Amino acid sequence: MPDGLPQIRHPWSEPPAPGAAVRVAEGVWWLRLPLPMRLDHVNAYALEDSDGWTLVDTGFDTPPARAAWEAALAGPLAGRPVARVLVTHHHPDHVGLAGWFQARGAELVMPRTGWLFARMLVLDMQARPSPEALAFWRAAGMPEAELSRRAGERPFNFADVVHAMPLGFTALQDGACLRLAGRHWDVRFGHGHAPDHATLWSRDDGLVLGGDQLLPGISPNLGVYPTEPGADPVGAWLESCRRLAGHAREDQLVLPGHKLPFTGLPLRLQQLIDNHRGALARLRAHLAVPRTAVACFPALFKREIGAGEMTLALVEAVGHLNHLERIGQAGYELREDGARLWRAVG
Repeated sequence: MPDGLPQIRHPWSEPPAPGAAVRVAEGVWWLRLPLPMRLDHVNAYALEDSDGWTLVDTGFDTPPARAAWEAALAGPLAGRPVARVLVTHHHPDHVGLAGWFQARGAELVMPRTGWLFARMLVLDMQARPSPEALAFWRAAGMPEAELSRRAGERPFNFADVVHAMPLGFTALQDGACLRLAGRHWDVRFGHGHAPDHATLWSRDDGLVLGGDQLLPGISPNLGVYPTEPGADPVGAWLESCRRLAGHAREDQLVLPGHKLPFTGLPLRLQQLIDNHRGALARLRAHLAVPRTAVACFPALFKREIGAGEMTLALVEAVGHLNHLERIGQAGYELREDGARLWRAVG
């Protein structure tokens, strides 16, 4: 891209190894934790204060992630206790070890909605998929063979990778101002990827803790689940991107939940908006013929979806279809087997 035009730049080309830390600003350190999936990592950050470290996000509760934290606490973070853990949102790769740190004496700070979701999900153990989950998958057009296989297997449980969460936390409020690492941080919530997703914006030097709301290179999953099958995460996401763009500057250093820290946030927010606008346009054209959510994968993702990606692809397809329905551009009728056949309208 020619000089002078908006660009997204990455000041660091390589992430820290598990157990190591990279100083990204005065009193702020970047760590990376392993994940056992295609997106094989999550970022965490350590903020230095007089009473100890504030850790932002934690990774899964797995032996490799615990080992990475133990190495960091014995190495680059040695000499100070973990005073608190700030969790941006309730997804397991961000809240997984929050309870583990609480058991060691740390305060937990996170949005109330996120804490309620995480606390509920960690207690909700399922030996087999719930009837509501099976009905949701069927409505999305999941193939009968896949439905039958899943019906007889233990599903993913939140508690598989999230440590038990004891009672007691401090609610993080939208619009609050925090004092951490010698800076004043404005708390701004986003929505779509997760309800009440906290982002923190430094008033003093342009640092932004973005979690999964502000990612470079990839767009976070905007999924609908059986807990709220009529949700419109895509609409919430687009509104959040437009609203947060009013606070974005070229010089801000964004510390994201995945991938590499970056500058060029105004451009990145516009890319995130355009990405989903383009997906919605392709989807609406695809619905000239009635289709299930699963049959919409080619239009949305433009690549083959493997068995391991089926769930995330399905919930995102339903999210985009729900948005088209919400804005009056799609509707559905029920097939005899209970699947929804979507079509373009308007």
